[in-house]
Amino acid sequence: MPKGRPLWRGPAFRLCLLSAALFLCLQLALRRSWCPEERAAAAAAAGRAAPSARGTEPPPAAAAAGRRRVTYVRSGRRGSAEPGCCPLQPPGGRRRKTIRWHIDLQPWASPTPSLNYEALRFLKYISTSQILCEHMNLNSLTGHSETTKKPWSICLDERFSLIHRMRNKQCRLYSLGLGNDDNQFEVNMANSGCEVHRFDPSIKSAHIQEGRHLWYHRLSIDWRDPNPAIAAHKFHSNTKKLGTILNEFGHQKIDVLKADVESAEWKILENLILEDVVEQIGQLVFEVHIHWPGFEVSGSDSTVVRYWYSLLRELELKDFRLFHTYKDLSKPQMFLKKEAFNASSCYTMSWLPDPLLP
Repeated sequence: MPKGRPLWRGPAFRLCLLSAALFLCLQLALRRSWCPEERAAAAAAAGRAAPSARGTEPPPAAAAAGRRRVTYVRSGRRGSAEPGCCPLQPPGGRRRKTIRWHIDLQPWASPTPSLNYEALRFLKYISTSQILCEHMNLNSLTGHSETTKKPWSICLDERFSLIHRMRNKQCRLYSLGLGNDDNQFEVNMANSGCEVHRFDPSIKSAHIQEGRHLWYHRLSIDWRDPNPAIAAHKFHSNTKKLGTILNEFGHQKIDVLKADVESAEWKILENLILEDVVEQIGQLVFEVHIHWPGFEVSGSDSTVVRYWYSLLRELELKDFRLFHTYKDLSKPQMFLKKEAFNASSCYTMSWLPDPLLP
């Protein structure tokens, strides 16, 4: 009987070896293509080891590329002909405090909810000054006799900082409006040397500069930022919270915030309190409307008035004191759609921080 050939010399065995080699090569190739983390770690280790081995720094081109990655934030559109006001700042530059989600409501004015008691408490509160201010006439500083249609009262007493910052040309005013043509107050403040920014979504250009100190911005200040992922919010791309605007403009301080936003003031003021933006403001001058609850304010009449009162008390807890209230008798005398309580539908109120508090 003839002796058989060894198995390792047979074609079947050689085919098996070839298949195993091909399988091993495929495994190695797949591992290299699907594990970028390992390749990145190896490259980083090689990069760290190379300079130490040579005793020199990385090549200049590589160092410059690394610096660009660190310092690049955002650039505006090239070729823009609009004035370059207020360059945008890196997001997250200012440390944000923990955000509250709602204000603390004050106890009811009576044992049981009553519109009569709530309204009387609220109207008495907004009609009572909490701190004395003797000088509120801006014309004495500007040298002009033009008067505004409404008394936008700011306190110019020597014991408060605003008058000193105006003399040193260091003050800043933000004015929030909705298509109001009365801008004499802003013009007077700009003539006094203040940096004035008026936010109005109805202006034609993104930014317009008048003179040295007066800017107009096509922006609407709101109590929430639009969500670009929601189609309905794309129409409100020029709507932002005041805190967002401060961060983008790089402004840490507003000496005066004036607001005439047609019943959006309650929710805007609530946002300023809940996000502690009010702590960056010197004086507040708000026109408030009480002929209806206001945007996104709901509930029974007594609940609405309790909310208004609680919101103003929150402002007091932030150390702001009411120093002037103007009751506009030219507007309808309405309180929550009723002719009641001898109330006007519109009041202009001014607050400033108490200088005696730390």
